[in-house]
Amino acid sequence: MRFPPSRKVNMNRINSKLQEDKKLLSIYFSAGYPNLEDTTTIIQNLENSGVDMIEIGLPFSDPLADGPTIQESSTQALKNGMTTQLLFDQLKDIRKTVSIPLIIMGYFNPMLQYGVEAFCKTCQEIGIDGLIIPDLPVDVYNEQYKATFEKYGLINVFLITPQTSVERIQFIDSISNGFIYMVSSASVTGSKTGFGEEQTNYFKRIADMKLKNPQIVGFGISNNETFTQATQYAKGAIIGSAFIKHLATDGVNTINNFTNSIKN
Repeated sequence: MRFPPSRKVNMNRINSKLQEDKKLLSIYFSAGYPNLEDTTTIIQNLENSGVDMIEIGLPFSDPLADGPTIQESSTQALKNGMTTQLLFDQLKDIRKTVSIPLIIMGYFNPMLQYGVEAFCKTCQEIGIDGLIIPDLPVDVYNEQYKATFEKYGLINVFLITPQTSVERIQFIDSISNGFIYMVSSASVTGSKTGFGEEQTNYFKRIADMKLKNPQIVGFGISNNETFTQATQYAKGAIIGSAFIKHLATDGVNTINNFTNSIKN
């Protein structure tokens, strides 16, 4: 079976990054925040600051999995005028300047409204490597959309929580071909001061399952301490709320200061 040439490129950005001998730092931000035209500048500055992957949040009016900081940034981005089409327009030349993996994280409703196949096709054309869709059930994806995602070379990243059953985790692992987003707790996003014994045991329990897909931890990562804790048993960690707070207070031109504080 032959795939379009861009499939191999798209697949390799995430998978090649996962094969690097280092702990990965992934950053999430809401597209169109703080200002509508900041999206590409933030992405470029993040890559220049040494970030390994970027999650671009597609703003949505009812972001159930997000804490107040990300919700507020999403709401502001929508007020600024961000839409799915505008995000695609902003990113159409992003691969001329950015080479690290780019993942769109968003809810399924805007993708349905855009048309799932059209959405995936546009992602491939502009160089998006994967999607994270918290409200798309894994069974529905597997039965109805997996073939479409694979047609356009997109890795779909699934979330697991401390409450996810062993059977469910194994099923998610079996249909995944990138990494598994390991939610540090059952709550919504938001930075915390540190991880307790219960969460550390959860990280170790998942590591001991020896899944074929590496895990990257999200929710509650805000500084070097929590990054180090989260990556003790996992391949990497994702920071969202703490970075958005940084953008709100320090702007888009001091991103290097933020990432240095996480890694050092």
